[in-house]
Amino acid sequence: MEKVKRLFDIPYYQLEKYPKSDAFAHKINGEWIKYSIQEVIEKANLLSRGLLALGVLPGDKIALISNNRPEWNIADIGILQIGAIDVPIYPTISESDYKYIFNDAGVKFCFVSDEELLKKVTNISADVPSLKKVFTFNEITGANHWTEVLTLGQDIAISEVQKLSDNVTENDLATLIYTSGTTGTPKGVMLSHKNIASNAIASKERLPVSETGKALSFLPVCHIYERMILYLYMLTGVSVYFAESLDTVGDNLREVKPNVFTAVPRLLEKVYDKIVAKGSEQTGIKKKLFFWALELGQKFEPYGANGWLYELQLSIARKLIFSKWREALGGNVEAVASGSAALQPRLARVFLAAGIPIMEGYGLTETSPVVSVNCLDDRGLMIGSVGRVLKDVEVKIAEDGEILVKGPNVMLGYYNKPDKTEEVMDREGWFHTGDIGTFVDNQYLKITDRKKEIFKTSGGKYIAPQVMENKFKESRFIEQLMVIGESQKHPAAIVVPAFAFVRDWCKLHGITAGTNEELIKNEKVKARIWEEIEHYNTFYGSWEQLKKIELASAEWSVPTGELTPTLKLKRKFILEKYKNLFENIYGKQE
Repeated sequence: MEKVKRLFDIPYYQLEKYPKSDAFAHKINGEWIKYSIQEVIEKANLLSRGLLALGVLPGDKIALISNNRPEWNIADIGILQIGAIDVPIYPTISESDYKYIFNDAGVKFCFVSDEELLKKVTNISADVPSLKKVFTFNEITGANHWTEVLTLGQDIAISEVQKLSDNVTENDLATLIYTSGTTGTPKGVMLSHKNIASNAIASKERLPVSETGKALSFLPVCHIYERMILYLYMLTGVSVYFAESLDTVGDNLREVKPNVFTAVPRLLEKVYDKIVAKGSEQTGIKKKLFFWALELGQKFEPYGANGWLYELQLSIARKLIFSKWREALGGNVEAVASGSAALQPRLARVFLAAGIPIMEGYGLTETSPVVSVNCLDDRGLMIGSVGRVLKDVEVKIAEDGEILVKGPNVMLGYYNKPDKTEEVMDREGWFHTGDIGTFVDNQYLKITDRKKEIFKTSGGKYIAPQVMENKFKESRFIEQLMVIGESQKHPAAIVVPAFAFVRDWCKLHGITAGTNEELIKNEKVKARIWEEIEHYNTFYGSWEQLKKIELASAEWSVPTGELTPTLKLKRKFILEKYKNLFENIYGKQE
């Protein structure tokens, strides 16, 4: 590992240690096309030479806007090893955000995957004076294909690349990752080679998968979470198979039979809901057994803490019921890394009981990203926590409960925004995360809320919305929920019903469902969802309990603007969009 200092050292380390023929693979026309690590390096070197032929200099910014595919990783290596800086951008953001990012970073060249993204970039190119040329990974008529860069590279000596890569140090800026955030314009997080490489190396001991393993990758690689994990797979010799799309994840899991993959809680919630819906369709003894296993799973405690009788019952449940869950994920899963948002402890319990080891971690783009993560080894798992802090990373809890982080993984700062950097980095080098947390048993970090999201009612009582939202979402009737009530007499919530489940319930009770709009106005439906609210209210003190709710008629998503690309609630946007629902609850505001 001493040889791995810069991100482009990683593929060379993999070539030396794990020279796999399927380092990366993706599916084209129904067939898995595999790339050996040797091929990846050869193509990356050609790309580096081609970029030099185009006049790219160290420090130049090159944008990458693409789905997960081997070309992304090849371009990443090719860009970094000549001292250029890559700017990965979410494919789903708006054209105005593209324009802002391209101009803020001064992007010179850009690689996009498909026609839709090419169109987005073409539409803003006249307003981006720095942009010289756009290349595509897909073959598109009239567009510059990325292989043109590889062809150009044949005229440049590899020694030119070597000279430049020798000059790149681990402390140099490697990438600019623009965080969408839940408010304001995007901020470019400056991450060095050391920031990300140190994080991948430190995370290695928490990954229980060997070089014989396979990973399925489907979370966006433009996000630091998936990107760091891909470097980690390379360091470990794990083969990376890219899912065709989010819609094909289920099929790809069964085909690839991965040992490891990453997920976000929102996805795991949907998987769980589907499983429960299927179980509900069963009849007789099969249905009884399913719900017996489910109830058993919800009481799961790691390391046999529930005693031998529970473990005996669990082994029966695993054989009869949970084995099918594992099969649906390919049958070989050794670890599922969950991050980006809080995971419901109930989900963690059930999946762990099923023999699907979901390991929740915590981190931010600014910390490259992992600060802490659960791990089965050495009693490193505590449900409801985000595990132990990584080696060489320091965490302290400030007086007001905020989590502060220091270590080799902490960013260099925000690009072109020294004032914003000063807001989060103190003089002693501690990064102020904006998250509130605590240590359990002096070792397991537990996140309790976002500092900015905690609010006060007019009675002066503090409300921590995130924790409550997670709890209420345990209801099968509730898809999404946002707790509101800042400076109001009491907390309330805007609720998106789980429409598919609610329709099934309506059918069962002879209620005509109609459209979503009609459904949320149905008095019986409203009463049934309120019943759920009253049940979960019992977990909270009287001042925290939701006194009113209003139902929204459509699921919140990234394209419709209510969620960030990492699926966090955009609270201000939601409040603005549902101003009428807010006024229904609290009346018109002065």
